Amino acid sequence: MITLSALGSFALIVGLLTLTPGLDTALILRTAAFGHRRRAWGVVLGIQTGTLVWGVLSSLGITALLTASHLAYTILRWVGAAYLVWMGGRILIPALRRRAGAESGTAGTADPARNARNARNARNARNTDDADDADAPDATGGFRAGWRRGTVTNLLNPKMGAFYVAVLPQFIPAGAPHVATGTLLACVHIVLASLWAAVLIAFARALRTTLRKPSARRVLDRITGTVIAAFGVRLALGD
Repeated sequence: MITLSALGSFALIVGLLTLTPGLDTALILRTAAFGHRRRAWGVVLGIQTGTLVWGVLSSLGITALLTASHLAYTILRWVGAAYLVWMGGRILIPALRRRAGAESGTAGTADPARNARNARNARNARNTDDADDADAPDATGGFRAGWRRGTVTNLLNPKMGAFYVAVLPQFIPAGAPHVATGTLLACVHIVLASLWAAVLIAFARALRTTLRKPSARRVLDRITGTVIAAFGVRLALGD
C-alpha cells in the first residue's frame, strides 16, 4: 500500500507541474475570459479525463510500450503537433483579421474596392469567430465541445505519457496493485489540477468585462493562439 509520505511527494511534484503556466492554462483562461463558464469547465474535465487515461495506461504498462516504440511515439507526436498548430491558427488568424479590419476602418480609405475587400475580410473574421463562440454560456453543446477539446489536446500530447512513465512507477510500492495505485495517483493529480483550474476560471470571470472588450480580446486571442501554436511547433521539433 502506498504511504502518505509517497503520496505527499507525488502531490508536490504534480502540484508544481500544475502551477507551471502552459497549454492547459492558456485554454482554460481564454475560454473562461469570454464568459463561457460551461465550456471552460468542459475543457477542465476533458483535460482531466486525458490525465486519468494516461495514468491508467501507464499503470497497465501500455504507455511504456508507446514511449519504447519510436514509430508510434513519433506518429502521436506529429499528430498532436499538427492539431495544436491548427487550433492555434484557428484562434490567431481571426484575431489578426479583426485587427486589420479595425485599422482599415480607422484609416477610412476612399478606395471603394479596398473598402469592399476590408468589409468582406471583417465579415469572414466575424463568421469564424462566431463559429468558435458557438459555445456561449447557454449554447447547446458548449460543455461537450469544451470537454472534447480538452480531452483531445491532452491525449495527443505524448509528453504526458512520457511524464507518467518516468514518474508513476517510482511511487507504486512493490507488491501493490499497479492499476489501483496508479489510478489513485492520477486522481491526486486530477484533484489538484481541478482546484487550480477553479482559481483560473474565477480569475478570468472577475476580469471578463475588461477581457471581452474588442481590443482586449484581440490581444488575448493573439497571445493564446501564438502560445498554442508554439507548443505545437515545440512538440514537432522535440525528441
